[in-house]
Amino acid sequence: MFVNKKRSHSQRSPSPQPPKSPIFPSYQTTPNLHPNVKLLCEIISTTPSSSVENLLEGTGLRINQFDVENVLKLSYSFPSQAVKFFRWSGHQLQHQHSPYSWNLVVDLLGKNGLFDAMWDVIKSMKKEGLVALATFASVFSSYVRFDKVKEAVLTFEIMEQYGCVRDIVALNSLISAICREGKTIDGLGLLRVAKSRIRPDSDSYAILLEGWEKEGNISLAKETFDEMVIEIGKCYPGMKFFKEVYEGFQKVGNVGGAELIWKAMEEKIGTRPDTEMYNLMIALYCSKNSTDVAKKMLDEMVYTGAFPDMQSYDVLFHFLIKNKKLKKASVLFNEMVKNEFFPSKTNCILAVKSFIVFGDPYVAIKVWKFMIENYDSDLEETGNLLIVRLHDSNMLPEAVKHAEGMIEKGIKVTSATLSKLKQRLIRAKKEGYMKNV
Repeated sequence: MFVNKKRSHSQRSPSPQPPKSPIFPSYQTTPNLHPNVKLLCEIISTTPSSSVENLLEGTGLRINQFDVENVLKLSYSFPSQAVKFFRWSGHQLQHQHSPYSWNLVVDLLGKNGLFDAMWDVIKSMKKEGLVALATFASVFSSYVRFDKVKEAVLTFEIMEQYGCVRDIVALNSLISAICREGKTIDGLGLLRVAKSRIRPDSDSYAILLEGWEKEGNISLAKETFDEMVIEIGKCYPGMKFFKEVYEGFQKVGNVGGAELIWKAMEEKIGTRPDTEMYNLMIALYCSKNSTDVAKKMLDEMVYTGAFPDMQSYDVLFHFLIKNKKLKKASVLFNEMVKNEFFPSKTNCILAVKSFIVFGDPYVAIKVWKFMIENYDSDLEETGNLLIVRLHDSNMLPEAVKHAEGMIEKGIKVTSATLSKLKQRLIRAKKEGYMKNV
């Protein structure tokens, strides 16, 4: 279907070298292991392959399927010994290994590039009727990891010989394995050839778009999206699909890709973004210091039927404060309070600190007043900072006023803060300000 089928898996070849040394889980770093599992792992990791079975037999341990699975999961770094353990444990279990154990052996051999041995195990699984899609998903992943995409595709070709259906679920599994290794161009090529026999679904394109997003390839993301619209026809991907794509773009900060999908979604599919999607875009723009664009999106939401919520405002407020755009942050704060979308306590603390240090102390006071009216914990540090900064800015009456307000509300004014105020008042001969302290 996709590649030359003349190659046989029975051909023996040297094990390839992976592009980089893998880091496999180890029993030494896994907490709360059963003593038997830990002992078995230790034997596997410290004993030559030729001696493993004799040493295991000498332990006198009795094990179950769960023990076998746990030992195999922690023995990827010792594939030869792990296979010997699997064979030894099979005698105890009357050769009734769980399908998961079989798949673990396939996976640990594949992840070590021992493909001939891997196929020997799969052939044994076939005799037992245990080969499943999970088996082939592991093989796909292992081949692609060793830069053997053609072998992975050939494996997809012969799935039905092992009793597995070669359908869109299997194809998506192969494409996913390819894209995870940064080979999305190969995944796209595969889909274009395969679609004459297997109809792609929205998941097929979601996998490719996520791959392009990770690789930062905006032009091919657009090409893939356009192809999706044509191929899927009226059965367009739903809102869940778009949200997942946007979450991916947000994680890597890919504004261009997000804008591309946004435009196509509106113009080609006619889907109206909802509040959650607007919030994802606002957060993405803010993370790239494009807060003006983010504010524009916030303002246009009501005209598209997607109304802002607390998250819409709070994300923008956070980044305006973080990026020291304090005048705009002050305006947005007033708008938030007016519309009853109250900023989070975390952002209020950040705002008070920023305004009192870098901006307008009167705005800092306004935010502080909001805080003590709406929050009743974790206020001490911020309040004391405000008082000290007001003191240092020669705003002594305001400093004293808010110290008294803190005491009235049961918020602790530290001895260091009180000492500063008292010393300043004594010098200014204004002890009357401290009547309640």
